[in-house]
Amino acid sequence: MKMSFPARIYFIAVFLRMVPILLTRGLGIGLDDMFQYDMLARSLASGHGYRWYARVDLDRLKSYVNFDLSSAQGYDPKYGLYTSFRAPLYPVFLAFVYLLSGMGFTRFLAARLVQAVFLGAPLAPLTYFTALHFFSSSGLSEQGYGEKTAVIAAWLVACYPTLLVYPLGLGTENLFFVLLLASILLLLINIRKPAFMLLPVSGALLGLTTLTRSVILPFAGAAILFLFYLHGKKAVWAGIALILVITPWVIRNSLLHDRLTGVETSLGYNLYLGYHPNGNGSFVFGPSLDLLTIMDDARRDEIGTQKAIGFIKQQPGRFIPLAIERLRFFFGLEKRVLMYFYSNNLIGYLPKPALLTLAAILLLPFVVISVSAVLGLPLLKWDAQTILFLLLFVFYLLPHVFILSEDRFHLALVPFLAILAARSWIGGFQELRTRWYASNSRKWLVALSLLCVCLLLLNWGTELARDADKIKILLGPFGNRSFFPY
Repeated sequence: MKMSFPARIYFIAVFLRMVPILLTRGLGIGLDDMFQYDMLARSLASGHGYRWYARVDLDRLKSYVNFDLSSAQGYDPKYGLYTSFRAPLYPVFLAFVYLLSGMGFTRFLAARLVQAVFLGAPLAPLTYFTALHFFSSSGLSEQGYGEKTAVIAAWLVACYPTLLVYPLGLGTENLFFVLLLASILLLLINIRKPAFMLLPVSGALLGLTTLTRSVILPFAGAAILFLFYLHGKKAVWAGIALILVITPWVIRNSLLHDRLTGVETSLGYNLYLGYHPNGNGSFVFGPSLDLLTIMDDARRDEIGTQKAIGFIKQQPGRFIPLAIERLRFFFGLEKRVLMYFYSNNLIGYLPKPALLTLAAILLLPFVVISVSAVLGLPLLKWDAQTILFLLLFVFYLLPHVFILSEDRFHLALVPFLAILAARSWIGGFQELRTRWYASNSRKWLVALSLLCVCLLLLNWGTELARDADKIKILLGPFGNRSFFPY
């Protein structure tokens, strides 16, 4: 019996993600985010609630940062401090893994294996089905191109280098990527033919995605309003499901801080980093430590927000330039993780040719896919599916533009960029040329796409020029011991 393409691409994606995991099976964890998620998961798996920074964890971290919890309200040295700083769903996912694997060092390998099989690899077949539904009303399917486009997009996601290694990290993005893609797939299905049972499931999935990274909440609201515009009162069920999913955690956090609190209390911290006078709109190591020793999450959130507002008032002229910088960071090359891990000797020394080859493997796919995706935009039919994609790009991008941005944040959009890239490859230059001569509006769209391609190329060129000194050091004989901060 012949295996279907979605099944084949899934198992290929599993195999590709297993390779880096098995090659690094003795790898521990690094970066503050991973320690925090691990602490929260261990606390949950041990039945101690959503807490972090127990005394045993403070002892492990005291050589890096000094946390004074002696005056923190409700702190228990044995179990830690209740927190609302991080969204809860990814630590809950890790806690289930730890319940099965145990709390020993092997929990890291277990988490990576589970992430590869159940979170990373499903992105490929989900991209395939999302592409099929996205192009269902465009006429591509009737021309026989819908299937080809979906297959190409699935292969791009299955083999995308950064997504291959992402399961190595204990990061919330692993869960966020698959939940967001599944949410979009259900929304596309509901756009075509809303089903009584699928509408609340769509809302619930958006709620779970929000409980993973609350930055998606503006898009979730916009998507449900769009469903309401298309289908009227039926879409109310999606909104109700979204509210029912996130409300219990909002109530929990509000009770914890004796005031109305959202899904997470990291906004003030991110605003502080995003507008710090010594910052550039992205994550900067020095200022990132300033607020960490404030262990009351609500107080940290309040102080961070107040200071960010103060920074803006002191230098209002920076507001727009910082937004532009964050936009540039969002679409930046995916080199930050490579520079950090290599410069801190986590992968050992690599000769210059090998290091350049590795950098090309990691950096070029985003260049190719994003440029191709932009060129695919004028080929799209202006329908409800296209509007949904536009809502996703706009409402996911805007919070990063006005708060904090890094290149890794664009990874959530890679499956959708892959779909648009595949569309441009199917159409080719000839179809783009045909659209140019079709009408004035199409001509403007093609011209705008070409302008965006030029801006992307300019962005990457200036980025490499800006980091030329660091790149030179990395390529030198002691580049693996240059110890750049993240």
